[in-house]
Amino acid sequence: MAKIRHVAIKCENQEKTADFYKQTFGMSEAWRGPVREDGNRAIYLTDGYINLAILPARGGREGIDHFGFQVDEMEHTLATAHSSGAKGEDEKKPRDGRFAEMGVHDPAGTPVDVSVKGWKA
Repeated sequence: MAKIRHVAIKCENQEKTADFYKQTFGMSEAWRGPVREDGNRAIYLTDGYINLAILPARGGREGIDHFGFQVDEMEHTLATAHSSGAKGEDEKKPRDGRFAEMGVHDPAGTPVDVSVKGWKA
């Protein structure tokens, strides 16, 4: 059975939001991205099971952006997603251990990351 192992939220103040989750829920930092030209960076937190990405909103909508499932087998999962109504093409993701390997969009258009390896926890 696939399990939700990753949630990403976008916000204008990554440090403040990361501190909120660390202080309020005891999450710890799993990885911190490099500071970008705009001064923002991604911060990845974990509770030991779920990986929470705090991503820069860059003036866009704040809140939950996407979530990710860890699966046992990629090809079968992607085939099932498409036969069940996934929108668009499969999207390859960077394979550096913090991102999913692939992404799909559910029938409502919500981005869903898919990984066999999972996320840093």
